[in-house]
Amino acid sequence: MKGIIKWAKPYKGLLLLVLFFTVINPLTYSFVPQFIRYIVNVILGGGELAEGDITLPAFLLEFYQTFENPLTAIVIVGATLAIFQLLRGIIMFLNGYVKGKLGESISYDMRIQLYSHIQNLSYSKQNEIETGDTIQRCTSDVETVRSFITAQLPELLYIIFSFASGAIQMALIDYRIMLITLCVIPLTLTASFIYYRYVSKKFEEIEEVEADMTTVLQENVNGVRVVKAFNNEIFEIEKFNNKSQKYRDESKKLNNMMGFYWGTSDFLTFLQYGLTVTACIILAKNKAVDTGDIIACMMYIGMLVWPIRSLGRIIGDFGKSVVSAKRIDEILDMPSEYEINGTKKPSIKGNIEFKNVSFKFDDTNDHLLNNINFNIKAGETIAIVGKTGSGKSTIANILVRMLEYDQGEVLIDGINLKEIDKKWIRENVGIVLQDPFLYAKSIKENIRIASSRATEEKVYDVAKVAAIHEDIMSFALGYDTLVGEKGVTLSGGQKQRIAIARMLILNRPIMIFDDSLSAVDTKTDLMIRNRLKTNNQSLTSIIITHRITTAKEADRIIVLENGTVSAIGTHQQLANQEGLYKQLWDIQGALEDQFVTYVEGGETDE
Repeated sequence: MKGIIKWAKPYKGLLLLVLFFTVINPLTYSFVPQFIRYIVNVILGGGELAEGDITLPAFLLEFYQTFENPLTAIVIVGATLAIFQLLRGIIMFLNGYVKGKLGESISYDMRIQLYSHIQNLSYSKQNEIETGDTIQRCTSDVETVRSFITAQLPELLYIIFSFASGAIQMALIDYRIMLITLCVIPLTLTASFIYYRYVSKKFEEIEEVEADMTTVLQENVNGVRVVKAFNNEIFEIEKFNNKSQKYRDESKKLNNMMGFYWGTSDFLTFLQYGLTVTACIILAKNKAVDTGDIIACMMYIGMLVWPIRSLGRIIGDFGKSVVSAKRIDEILDMPSEYEINGTKKPSIKGNIEFKNVSFKFDDTNDHLLNNINFNIKAGETIAIVGKTGSGKSTIANILVRMLEYDQGEVLIDGINLKEIDKKWIRENVGIVLQDPFLYAKSIKENIRIASSRATEEKVYDVAKVAAIHEDIMSFALGYDTLVGEKGVTLSGGQKQRIAIARMLILNRPIMIFDDSLSAVDTKTDLMIRNRLKTNNQSLTSIIITHRITTAKEADRIIVLENGTVSAIGTHQQLANQEGLYKQLWDIQGALEDQFVTYVEGGETDE
C-alpha cells in the first residue's frame, strides 16, 4: 500500500477531500431509512415517538410533530428527505469531480516520470527492455494504480464507515437483527482473502503474458515490410496466435476464479438477506419490531452486505495494483545514465585522442576493444574500417558517451571525456546512424526537429549539402511531404541524407558518420563529403564505413582488427602494406577504376 499511496503524496489536499466526502456519504445515507421509518411507524402507524427511537436530529422531529394532518406530515417529511438527498447528491458530485481531478493528476505524474526516466536510461539499459512491455507499463499499469488510488482506496474507507454506521443504526432498532445479519460476514471475508491470494499471483502471470503478446504485435507492425518481403505472414499470424492463446487461457483461469468467487459471494449475500428477513418476521410476529423497523432494516442490510461483497473486488484490484506498482518501480529503480556524469562544458574544437582505451559490455568478461590508441586533429577527416563486430560503432558510441569505457583515457581537446557533461558532449558531437529514425511528420519537420528555430533557408542549405534537396523538390508537396512512420515512404539513401541534413542544421564541430552513407551511390557519397568539407573547413569528420572508395578519400584511415588498431595511415600507405586494408582494397579495388572514370567523365555535380 505504501508503494501505491506515494503517488498521491503531492496531492494530499485532494486525497483528504476525497476521503472526507467518502466518509460523509455512508454516514448521511444511514439517516435515509429513518425518514421512511418515521413515516411508517409514527405517521401511518400512529405510534408514539419514544426518545431515541428515531435517530433523526431532535429539531427535525420537533418540527414534524407540529403537523397534525397525516398527509401534510408525509409531504413535509418527504420534502425534507428530498432536500437531504439533494445535498447528498451535491456531495457525491463533488466527490466524483475531486476523484477525477486527483486521478488524472496522479496518472499524469506517473506517465511523465516514467517517460522522463526512460529517456535518461543508459544506452545498454534501453537495449535490454522490450518496447511492448515498456508501453504496457506506461499505459495499463499506470491506469491500474490510478484507479486503485482514486476508486478502490476510497471505496475501502466507504465500506468501513458504511458497515459501521449501518450496523449501529440496525443495533439501535434491534441488536438481534444486527447480529443475525453479521453472522455470514466472516465467510465472505474468508472467501475474499482466498480470492486475493489467487488474483495477486495470477495477475502477475497475465501481465507477463500480455507483455509478450504486445511485443510480438509491436515488432510485427514495425517490421511489416520484412514480413511481406519474405512472404512470412502465415508464420507471424501463427506466432501471434500462440501468444494470444496463452493470454486467453491465463485470462480464462482468472475469469473462472472470478465467476466462482462472485457466485459464492452472491449466494452468501442472499443467504444474509434470507436470515435477516426470517428474523424480522419472527420478531414482528412477537410484536418486538414494527413494520417501519423491518423496512429500515432491509435498507440497512444493503449498507452491510453489499459493501462487504465488493470487498473481494477491492482486494483483487489491490493485488493487481501491487503488481502494477512493482512493474512501474522496476523501471524507476533503474539507474539514470546521468548518475555517472561530468561537470565540465569546455569549448570543443575537435581534437580527439584515445589512450589505451578498453571496453567490454556488462554481460561479458571479454573486452570488445583492447588498448585502442589513436589521435585525430581538429578539421581532419578520419575513416575507420574493419570487419563486422570489430568495434567500429562502439568507438562512435564511446565518443558521445552512450557507452562508458572501463580502461584508458579519451581526451577531447586535452580534457578527459568522463569529466565532460554528457549532454554537453552530445551537443557538440553529432552522430548519423546507418539506419536513421524519422518521425511520421513532414520532411521539413524532420530536418528541423533538432532546431525548431531554424529558418527555411537554413533547412534548404543543409538539404543541399546533404544532396537531398533535388529529391525533395521532385516530390509533389516538396518539403511538406509526409514521410510516413519511420520514413517508410522514402528510400534508404533518402532517409540517410535527410538524417545528415538534420544533423548539419546543428553545425557541430565533430561529426560521426556511422556507416550512414552505405545506402547512397559512390557519386553521391563523394558529393556529400566534398560539400561537407567546403561548407565547414574546421569540421572534424569520423567516417565509419565498409566502402573503401569512401575511406580512401579521408586524410587518414584507422583499421580495426579483433578489437585493436592494426594500422593507421593514408590510403596509399595502407594499400601498399600487407594487412586487412590491403585485402579489402584488393577485393574492392577493381571497382575503383570504373568509379574514377565515372567521376572524371563529368557525371558529378562537383
